[in-house]
Amino acid sequence: MTVETRPAPRLHRAWLIAGAAFVALLASAGFRAAPGVLIDPLHEEFGWSRTTISSAVSVNLVLFGLFAPFAAALMERFGIRRVSATALTVIALGAGGTVFMTASWQLVLCWGVLVGLGTGSMAMGFAAMIATRWFVRSRGVVTGVLTAAGATGQLIFLPLIANLAVGSGWRTASLVIAIAALAVVPVVLLVIRDHPADVGTTAYGAPDAPDAPDAPDAPDAAEVVHPAARTGSVRRALSVLGQAARTRTFWLLAIGFAICGATTNGLVGTHFVPAAHDHGMPQTTAASLLALVGLFDVVGTIFSGWLTDRVDPRILLGVYYALRGLSLALLPQLFTDSVQPSMWAFILFYGLDWVATVPPTVALCIRAFGDAGPIVFGWVFASHQLGAAFAASAAGLVRDQLGNYTLAWYAAAVLAVIASVASLAITRARKPVAVLAT
Repeated sequence: MTVETRPAPRLHRAWLIAGAAFVALLASAGFRAAPGVLIDPLHEEFGWSRTTISSAVSVNLVLFGLFAPFAAALMERFGIRRVSATALTVIALGAGGTVFMTASWQLVLCWGVLVGLGTGSMAMGFAAMIATRWFVRSRGVVTGVLTAAGATGQLIFLPLIANLAVGSGWRTASLVIAIAALAVVPVVLLVIRDHPADVGTTAYGAPDAPDAPDAPDAPDAAEVVHPAARTGSVRRALSVLGQAARTRTFWLLAIGFAICGATTNGLVGTHFVPAAHDHGMPQTTAASLLALVGLFDVVGTIFSGWLTDRVDPRILLGVYYALRGLSLALLPQLFTDSVQPSMWAFILFYGLDWVATVPPTVALCIRAFGDAGPIVFGWVFASHQLGAAFAASAAGLVRDQLGNYTLAWYAAAVLAVIASVASLAITRARKPVAVLAT
């Protein structure tokens, strides 16, 4: 009697692509983790005000967001691999260029423009593109994992940057980030491919794939979307914006995500470390706390992706924003010169919520706009970064004028409640809106 043995199933290529994308996103997060740590060293060396330094952060955040939809369209035309490899190189140039700066405009050029464009090309639209093209099943989980890459990068780079800035100087920290970005370029070129068909396969969980029996339905393929290769990347991105902007769903998502950016990257990501330092907490300790936010964010975002595959994304967003508002309202009372249990509780609670909003927001964009969803999400993400840029500058101004950040924390709490209401007001899409390139 012979026993037939089946060969072990091969790992689907989509998971290798997702792994390489995770590493690339992790590397691009390095310089975005730097602003909060480098504000005080730059202020001490050059005498620039926090408002001036924060303005460079704002330029970075604006370009990071505004370039995202164009980057998504460029990926449609030139390929994910080429655009992401180029973006990592630009990040390295910007990070390395800061070593030679002597004037504040050079800070804006390197830290603001170059790094903003580079990280904008490696923004959430990149994650949405990978998840949409390569996954049908487990798309929410993959979106959550790729989103968590930014938090993981923060977890890795923040303590490193803080210790280098204190021990070896901020220039050494900038060079380390530049080297990290360049080191990932070969990984992107060797592993990432633009479409499953490029390697003779289909998306993970696609109906005609071997692993598809219980896969969820793909987005409605009947919607006609002309690729950027036929219309031009800029025209494609603007055409998608023009048609999506006619819908109520787009504006509610944009409002909520603008507030998301204001209450995370713009305020906490940029000003938590100097705010804690104002209360006597060592800068390295405050940076380690912010890194822990990244640690808990990894768990929260992946879990949020799992929930997004099972729970109405609108309800998830409403709950996330409401809880964020509550935590920010309590934060001003938690700052002391040492880490108290109440601050540990905030770090845990806020960390779980940090970018848990991304998987449900991506899901709503895909449901509402079909194949154009990644580009629409790029525009929604642009609103996220506009909100972040405004908050970064406004909080710096509040600190310079009032001597503390208290007003900024309370204003952010109110905004989070508004985002919760806007998310719950989104109507459920019955079928994707047809977005045609013109």
